[in-house]
Amino acid sequence: MLMALSKGKTRAQKILPRIDTMAETGLTQEQARERLENGYGNTKPVSAEKTVGQILKSNILTYFNLVFALFAACIIAVGSYNNLMFMVIIISNTIIGIIQELRSKRALTKLSLLSEPFVTIVRDGERISLPSEEAVLDDVAVFAAGSQIFADAIVINGGCQVNEALVTGEADEISKAQGDGLLSGSFVVSGECCARLDKVGRDSFISKLTIEAKKTSIKRSGMVSILQRLVQVIGVIMVPVGILLFIQQIRQPDIMLQDAVTSTIAALVGMIPEGLYLLVSVALTVSVIRLAQKRTLVHEMKCVESLARVDVLCVDKTGTITESRMEVKGIELMCEDRYSLSDITEIMTDYVGNRTADNVTMEALQAYFPSKPKRKPQSTLPFSSTTKYGGISFGDDEAYLLGAPERILMTNYDKHRGEIERHSSQGYRVLLLALYKGGISDNLNPDYVTPLSLILISSRIRAEAPATFRFFASQGVKIIVISGDNPVTVSQIACEAGIEGAKHFVDAGELRTDQDIEQSVSEYVVFGRVTPDQKRKLVRALKKKGHTVAMTGDGVNDVLALKDADCSVAMASGSEVASQVADIVLLDSDFSAMPAVVLEGRRVINNIERSAALFLVRNIFSFLLAIVAISLARRYPFSPAQLSLFGGLLIGAPSFILALEPNKNLVKGGFFTNVLCSALPAGLTDFAALTVLLLIAPVLGIPNDQMSTMANIIIAFVGFLMLYRLCRPLNAIRAALIVCMLLGFTLGGVLFGGLFSMVTLSMQNIWITVAFCAAAAPLTLLLSLIIKRVRKGIKNTFTKNETC
Repeated sequence: MLMALSKGKTRAQKILPRIDTMAETGLTQEQARERLENGYGNTKPVSAEKTVGQILKSNILTYFNLVFALFAACIIAVGSYNNLMFMVIIISNTIIGIIQELRSKRALTKLSLLSEPFVTIVRDGERISLPSEEAVLDDVAVFAAGSQIFADAIVINGGCQVNEALVTGEADEISKAQGDGLLSGSFVVSGECCARLDKVGRDSFISKLTIEAKKTSIKRSGMVSILQRLVQVIGVIMVPVGILLFIQQIRQPDIMLQDAVTSTIAALVGMIPEGLYLLVSVALTVSVIRLAQKRTLVHEMKCVESLARVDVLCVDKTGTITESRMEVKGIELMCEDRYSLSDITEIMTDYVGNRTADNVTMEALQAYFPSKPKRKPQSTLPFSSTTKYGGISFGDDEAYLLGAPERILMTNYDKHRGEIERHSSQGYRVLLLALYKGGISDNLNPDYVTPLSLILISSRIRAEAPATFRFFASQGVKIIVISGDNPVTVSQIACEAGIEGAKHFVDAGELRTDQDIEQSVSEYVVFGRVTPDQKRKLVRALKKKGHTVAMTGDGVNDVLALKDADCSVAMASGSEVASQVADIVLLDSDFSAMPAVVLEGRRVINNIERSAALFLVRNIFSFLLAIVAISLARRYPFSPAQLSLFGGLLIGAPSFILALEPNKNLVKGGFFTNVLCSALPAGLTDFAALTVLLLIAPVLGIPNDQMSTMANIIIAFVGFLMLYRLCRPLNAIRAALIVCMLLGFTLGGVLFGGLFSMVTLSMQNIWITVAFCAAAAPLTLLLSLIIKRVRKGIKNTFTKNETC
């Protein structure tokens, strides 16, 4: 027995029997009330989304927020308030995280596959209007032209024509008569019927699809995932390191409690890339704004990285490669000895004249055969997305079928394959008009079929399509065409549009198992006669082979495949749910906008990789230096305030400016590998220089406060070397950036030395600092060359192994 949810009810209180409701009377108000109270209402599925309170809790009560709060409490306790500046970034990160998750929650809340809030129901013999959630199981609903079917139902009176394009992907209208089922999510094109609600609430097709779409896991970008793993590792390591470092610091005879606390916290703060979250969030936010200015809506910011790394793009034929409008190009006679062109014209005029032009195919046919029909049919067979044909009968001896040739001819298809596929190979969509001797039904006997003519229909290739596909080919992105049309036709059109490998096609009907699909994605570029379920399986098969997959779609039948893709792109002209589920929505429904979207993703990812290296430099030397300070029983040379000056002018400000620059380069290599190799030379140089400074400071009698200032200048110098390397080749903006940061650091140290815990150096220590800086430049260059060669050697080794 169906157990639906209703408002305020989590379980049905009482099992109620089904009622064979009459169309004229419907349920009584008492029956409806009882059903609603016991959980048989058409309520939407209970959402598993987090509440606002849960979002606030998950963003505020994090492990590292707790750690930083503890750091702040310790600094406040020892009265070193100028060392609290690191909390500004922590608070900013938390606020941005909350805002972004609330934004995602709003998008998910809008995920409703139904757009009609009020429906017409028969109660106590009267038609009343009420919210769709107040309809109950066995209610009699009235569906008229323009109505959306809000729950699965069975027609009990009347009839109508239904468009299930948003559900099945098939655009042709389907006739529904008494006893036929109505699928929630489809629309009534014409006619009127009364239907008994058979599945409501979470049991209806549309609700199950909603639940499936909402429970799909949130997509994570490579950057964010790597940062999360990095933070998790640091979170484990920093606890024992912090404890040992504080014990070692407090045991030093010349170190006060305040200094021990601030130096320990400086080491731990330096290990955490807290500013990198802010950088990624801001850079992605700016990218979203830029895309919005290009009429592109981004629902999920993290998809920008996925799109920049996409190497396979799945597209449909209609609306992407070709224009939506179709036109009949000609008629090929197949039974010239019995039927002339005028005979075929008369038959087709009667056929299409008795149909509703509710899809582009029928519009094209009616435009080509515009005369009024001379006869009324005795019976009709609605077009079915399963059979791929429809029919019409004017008497016992005169019935006609129109649809996919291979589905009508069946075993006799091979006799006409050459003629049919000759037209398909020219890019035509081929429809077969055939005479049928028996009564038309879903079960045909191929021996009763007499082919009369082929109707050749074409779609014009979009003017901008070839240039768009050339762009993706030049960028190493493979195009996969997924269509419900004949694969030969789709292949020819794809070839004309310039899609590489489009000659390799397959009929998806031949792919019987998941293994067949997994194997086919490596062999074929064009997939024809694809069912909605196969779309999702194709996406999964591509991902299983290690590809980063983007997919375009516009219907309800695309929803689950869109959710499975690494990056999903919807056309705004399609269904509302596809637009809500997709990561990116092209508001003008113009596929030629995709290159600009991809280039924006590349700009963001390449620039973030470059800027992230600045952050990792500090993490590298902070961690290694803490280990050395513990091992050698030396004072850790920094305070949080000193690292704030370094972090603000040589990490924070430059990284944000560089992250917003134009950059159209291909995204190559892994995020962490690229960042680590870029940061290691400067990080290791800082570590080596500071380790030597820690060793010689006691020997040369350098005071702790002067040693800290010297250390800050040394890492600043290496930071400027790093910044210069990242800014090459220099332009006006980059040169101005370096000069401004240099002036800012100098003025900060000279004018606000007390705020940043910096003191005036003696002449001896000035020269020592200069010597360290002079040695740092060649050491950084040497380490850069070594790391570059090592990385190249490792890459060559893997390449040879793969070749073998």
